Amino acid sequence: MRCSLEIIGKFSGQFQVQGQFRVQNFDILIVGGGHGGAQAAIALRQGGFAGSLAIIGAETTLPYQRPPLSKEYFAGEKTTEQLHIRPPAFWGDRQIEMILGVEVVAIDAPAHQVSLHDGRNIGYGRLIWAGGGAPRPLPIPGGALDAGFANVHGVRNLADADAMIAAAGAHDRFVIIGGGYIGLEAASGLAKAGKSVVLLEALDRVLARVAGEALSRFYESEHRAHGVDVRLGVQIEAIVGDGSRATGVELADGMIIPADHILVGIGIIPSVEPLIAAGAEGALGGVRVDAHGATSLADIWAIGDCAAHENGFADGALMRLESVQNANDMANMVAKGLLGEPQPYGAVPWFWSNQYDLKLQTVGLSTGYDATLVRGDMGARSFSVIYLKQGRVIALDCVNAMKDYVQGKALVVARAAIDPNLLTNCAVPLKEMLN
Repeated sequence: MRCSLEIIGKFSGQFQVQGQFRVQNFDILIVGGGHGGAQAAIALRQGGFAGSLAIIGAETTLPYQRPPLSKEYFAGEKTTEQLHIRPPAFWGDRQIEMILGVEVVAIDAPAHQVSLHDGRNIGYGRLIWAGGGAPRPLPIPGGALDAGFANVHGVRNLADADAMIAAAGAHDRFVIIGGGYIGLEAASGLAKAGKSVVLLEALDRVLARVAGEALSRFYESEHRAHGVDVRLGVQIEAIVGDGSRATGVELADGMIIPADHILVGIGIIPSVEPLIAAGAEGALGGVRVDAHGATSLADIWAIGDCAAHENGFADGALMRLESVQNANDMANMVAKGLLGEPQPYGAVPWFWSNQYDLKLQTVGLSTGYDATLVRGDMGARSFSVIYLKQGRVIALDCVNAMKDYVQGKALVVARAAIDPNLLTNCAVPLKEMLN
């Protein structure tokens, strides 16, 4: 890893010049005010870093938690203040400068400088790119999220969630495009609010890219039981409308599904354009990093959704992980490296999703599985799907089965080869199977 502390202390952040917020240079500059960027700054200060430090964020809000946007926040169980990753005073108390409401449009890697969309240039000693990504638009007429119909959007940030909440209060008919976790969580919230929901998925099952068929069919059944019209294998021709608002979704067979509001949840496009333009090596639509998070550009690291890395829990396959866990763990890893304690990335992947009264917790990566087992009773809505590859445990999807989730981690780390009959025997705790 290209890690040196020689430059630390060389720069100092300067601001408040004649009443205007102006920044010149920072020892460490973080681009991205989401989970990864916030955690990188927190970890650096907690680790004793005393140099100048700043976060550049495209939103005007301080760093906040994003997973609750389609869960507790939408349900009214969390306020905006409760979403904050840290209280507002935290950042100033720790001399972490917040440069908000701006975007980085270019990087001059040799000069160690970034350019903002408002014309400012900011220098850095080290740069951590935590840019995340933007909702992927539908490549069809009316599918653009930023220049199309006003009532068509994704669920990626606070503004999106607020728009969904406002729409739920004023409208009754919703169409959700995409049967991944974001789409299913949104469907859950809207169905619980008594709305009419049609969920459209292009593949033959929901969660097809991230889970086995058993889990997919379970969630399809659950959503249908709660009144969601789940339609699979659907090809969308266009989003149609009247003036600035969409009125429905046109399918390939000519059918139009009427809608007051349309949510698009078909993944993200990594926000890495300035990095790639500056010469960084790209991969999987993002930017490629080494085992320590370093890009191919000197003194620039990348973390989170946009960072393509070789993951040991997928047999070293190159991948991007779009999760809070990955963003936080990569942030901690890079921070340690910058503080002189380099450690390669080896965190165990985990994820979660709340839908209705179902809590799904996943540990490991099911990529490349060749067999699945069901432990527990799907009918009782408490079970685990165990993923095997060549007879070894590589991942678990646990639905209302927290003990399996907690204890199954050790099996994933060990890639344990255990008798399938034992794995499915609920009378034997998973923690006892490595003895």
